[in-house]
Formats: sequence, C-alpha cells, structure tokens
Amino acid sequence: MSEWAAKRFWKETTVQPEGTGFSVRLDGRSIKTPAKTALVVPSEALAQAVAGEWDAQGEKINPMSMPVTRSVNAALDKTGRQHADVANMIAEYGTTDLLCYRADSPVELIAAQNAAWDPFLDWAETALSARLKPVSGVMLVAQDADALRNLNARVHQLDAFELTAFHDLVSLSGSLILGFAAIEGHTPPEDLWHISRVDEDWQIAQWGEDEEASALAEAKRLAFLHAYRFYKLMHNEDVALNP
Repeated sequence: MSEWAAKRFWKETTVQPEGTGFSVRLDGRSIKTPAKTALVVPSEALAQAVAGEWDAQGEKINPMSMPVTRSVNAALDKTGRQHADVANMIAEYGTTDLLCYRADSPVELIAAQNAAWDPFLDWAETALSARLKPVSGVMLVAQDADALRNLNARVHQLDAFELTAFHDLVSLSGSLILGFAAIEGHTPPEDLWHISRVDEDWQIAQWGEDEEASALAEAKRLAFLHAYRFYKLMHNEDVALNP
C-alpha cells in the first residue's frame, strides 16, 4: 500500500470517527492495510495508538517500530477473514495446555509446577466452567469433553481484534488458561509470563543462562506484553509495557 512507502509523505496524523469505529488519517487521507482494507478500528484508544506510531515516524518509515499497526493489519487482513479457523486452532491448546503437563521428577520441579499452575486450573473450573486435569509426563491425555467445548465456545466469542491478541497470548505462553487469565484480568501479564516459564526458569537455575535463549525469551516476553496491551486498547484502555 502507498502509505508504507519508504519515505514519510504526510505532515498531520489525526483520528476521526468512522461508522461505528475510528479511522486514522494522514493529511486527511485514510490508511489502508496491505490487503487494501480500510483501517478502521473499534475503539478510540486503539486508533490513537496507531496514530501515535505513524506520527512518531521520521523521514523514513520503519514498519518494525509500529507493532500496534501491524496487529491491526493482522486483525483486518487475516483473523477477520479466517475467524473460525483461527479460533479452532487456538481452542486446540486446551487439549495440550502447558498447565496440564507436569514433570515426573525431580520433586523440586514438580512442587514448583504445582504451586504455580494448580491455582489456575482451579480458577478455570470456576470462571470458565472448564476443569482440566494435570498429568505427569508428556503422553497426551484426553481432557473432559464438556470442558473443551466450553473453552472452544469462549474462544469463538472473541471478535477479530480480540482474537488477534488472544492468539499471541496463548501461543506464546503455551496455555489457553493463561490466555484467558490475561484477558479476564485475573493476573497481571508480567506475572503470567513468568508463570508460563516455570520449566525454563528451573533449567536456568540448574545449568545457567544461555545468551541466545535468553534473547529469544525476552523477544517473546515483549510480544506477550504487546498482545495484552493490544487487547486492552481494544477496550479503550492503555497500559504501560515493562521495558
């Protein structure tokens, strides 16, 4: 799309109501996504965040410095057009949820997993009407069919923008339950990220830190926090990300 030209071509970035949502305009011209979809978002806070990214561009446009815009493009061009497929893919995490697969040794790691993860399985039973059962080892164990149906229905209720954020919250943490805990406001996102890293943190404590693995983990942490922020912006709330 022309708006992604290498050099900045506009002076003024504005947000305007459009239909039931909000558009971002560059010198009065509306932005389109890479697939030529009109960039109209459902909340003013989300539109302001997109506008802020465009307004912050220098002489040359750097798409990698515009994560909110990229997520909006994904919601409009990808998730919105494949909503059912994306929802089904994410709901499948319930069958192999990180929180359900526990180590069978050593006892210290087992205790750490139980302490971190059991409260979320208990919460899911009450808040999501879905009781998932933990097992030892890596062999796939069938979960309760009603629990999986309830989780699936909740995933499908998310709109394209919410599902775009939820996709990353779940895929990055490996847990459908932790994803719901994030969007339901049950636990702060930074805490959820650390809860998803019990196994990795255990390995680091035993063997030390690997520089390359740490860099990758940090990139995933920031992406997880961005997904949370994107979800909150959808609901007209902005949150600060931890650097």
